[in-house]
Amino acid sequence: MFTAPDRFLKSMRIADVSAFYTPLGGGVRTYVEAKLRAAVRFGHEMIVIVPGAEHQVIRRGPGAVLVTVPSPTLPVDRRYRYFNDEELLHATLDAWQPDHVEASSPWSSATMVGRWQGTATRSLVMHADPLAAYAYRWLGGIVPRQAIDRCFDRFWRHLRGLGRMFDTIVCANGHLADRLTEGGVGNTETIRMGVEPGLFSPTLRSAELRRAALAALGLDSDALLLLGIGRFSAEKRWEMVLRAAGECGRRLPVGLLLVGDGNKRQKLELIAEQYRNVEVLPAITDRAELASLLASTDALVHGCESETFCLVAAEARASGVPLIVPHGGAAADQLIEGAGTTYVAGREKSLEEAIARFVNRGPELQRAAAVRASRPRTMDEHFCDLFARYARLGSQEEHRPAAAAAQAPTQMEPVPAVALARSGLRLP
Repeated sequence: MFTAPDRFLKSMRIADVSAFYTPLGGGVRTYVEAKLRAAVRFGHEMIVIVPGAEHQVIRRGPGAVLVTVPSPTLPVDRRYRYFNDEELLHATLDAWQPDHVEASSPWSSATMVGRWQGTATRSLVMHADPLAAYAYRWLGGIVPRQAIDRCFDRFWRHLRGLGRMFDTIVCANGHLADRLTEGGVGNTETIRMGVEPGLFSPTLRSAELRRAALAALGLDSDALLLLGIGRFSAEKRWEMVLRAAGECGRRLPVGLLLVGDGNKRQKLELIAEQYRNVEVLPAITDRAELASLLASTDALVHGCESETFCLVAAEARASGVPLIVPHGGAAADQLIEGAGTTYVAGREKSLEEAIARFVNRGPELQRAAAVRASRPRTMDEHFCDLFARYARLGSQEEHRPAAAAAQAPTQMEPVPAVALARSGLRLP
């Protein structure tokens, strides 16, 4: 097990204001649960503050606490809630008196944390990339990126304001950190995330599980088994993935299992009904079961170019599974040469060609390369670097401009679509 170095002998109380947390699952919940466990091992207290139906204090062990703050549901996805009471959030932070406070959303909750009058150092961890997930996705094929950025200058001003309010803006991939820096967002740095240690491994590959999955798709064991995992929402582009795999299946022995849940499930199931070789499955909450299925597939296929880290791609790499991913964004960060392929983000035909290219180049050869590259960074290594960064912030005499609260950026809407619509840009 990864152990804490001597520099963590002085513990901190860290509060994580986690706006994207939902008890129903997802990458943020996986990250938060890992952080609660890791903080205790590193000798810190971790207080995770999340939006919930009512106020609760849930103790997960010595020094690990999940606090829910009464909050409304998000209109576009009712599995999620969002912070809407700044006074209540400030009172919660006052009650816990953290040494460091971390915000995880670049929307309203970050502004609330920035305006809190406590003395703690503070960080914004970019668990979302709204411009890539919405503006660039909607308009990228018809408008140059520089023009899109000009149209959304209000949001860029908001981000630059957050850069003045926080001691550090933490990104999990270099692409996002570079783009924020180029956009004038100060204090931006990269601290890459990792996978849960000891769970994902090439040794979990099961020939019987693979044969059964292919048989359920009406395919023989010599066919290619693709797997997609994630939240069923528009920015994940699962409709494109289903159609691309389905069309490939008309001429090549290829099958796809798509595992997850979300508000696009019904539409995805309707698309899957048009093809014999693809199937939409429920989310798998048992992590060991998910690890076994992942290791038993021939490649992970992903559709989203706006991931901030792409945990599932890192888990696939840890499982020795090749990747078929967009050419940009965090998913591509996990691709090792020879262990998969890329395609042009958002282009269904390019994804079809990538799948065919993968088949023609030999899945077994690419899997061998993936197994050789299956030692990714672990989540413990990530938390070691993250907590060390917070400790260094705490050792500085001046960690935050005194006028930061007075320079607070304009409060942004918690619902991305609403904020973008109010920019005045006519969306297609």
